[in-house]
Amino acid sequence: MKTSSDTPSSDAPFRVYTPASLGAALRHYRQQAGLSQAKLAERAGLNRTYLSALEQGRETEQVKRILRLLKHLGVRMTLEKADW
Repeated sequence: MKTSSDTPSSDAPFRVYTPASLGAALRHYRQQAGLSQAKLAERAGLNRTYLSALEQGRETEQVKRILRLLKHLGVRMTLEKADW
């Protein structure tokens, strides 16, 4: 399993357990898709600076709440490339 300290060179899934690990996963998959932050943000209807903050591992209120929910449920989030 990938963590934020692994190099993003393979298609192994990312375990998301911190804002930093979410940011590393987002950056990896965005770069793998050949998209700039501006292009991905536009496609997703987000501000580019918000996407940048996520990729830098900043703890936004939304990310904080999601991670807290996962922790209380005793589950973890794993991100991997979808085939759709």
